[in-house]
Amino acid sequence: MIRGLYEAHLPVSDLDRSIRFYETLGLELAHRTEGRAFFWTEKGRSWLALWVADQVNIPYHVSIRHAAFRIELEDMDRAKEWLQERNIDVVNFYEFGPDQQPVVPPLYPQVHGAVYFEDPDGNLLELIAPVKLDAQKHFETIELDKWIRTNGE
Repeated sequence: MIRGLYEAHLPVSDLDRSIRFYETLGLELAHRTEGRAFFWTEKGRSWLALWVADQVNIPYHVSIRHAAFRIELEDMDRAKEWLQERNIDVVNFYEFGPDQQPVVPPLYPQVHGAVYFEDPDGNLLELIAPVKLDAQKHFETIELDKWIRTNGE
């Protein structure tokens, strides 16, 4: 019955600034009303909603104020350059700095490559690409290129 995730929601403090930021990522503004905006991440299939809300002041935790955008694995090599072209910095995450990313986060047994960055309000965003499903060997966070060399992917 479930075919995917249709929407995710993030709090923001300045809707106009956030709209400009998400348009920089190439997302299409689908709908805007007072205090909220919806962007297509995949037109007709999924979107991201931004809400002007006091919850933007809640400290970050992975369970809140986070969204991940799926990309293809072949695009992962260029992900940091793509962000830099848009004046967006890769941020430290899982104790891995920008120069060590993309990383494979500890989502065992699923293997994904990921690069982390933030929107203007500090919501954590991620470009993520599936590498392997149902890995047979447990792993800790590791740089993607090291995981591929070690595991022959």
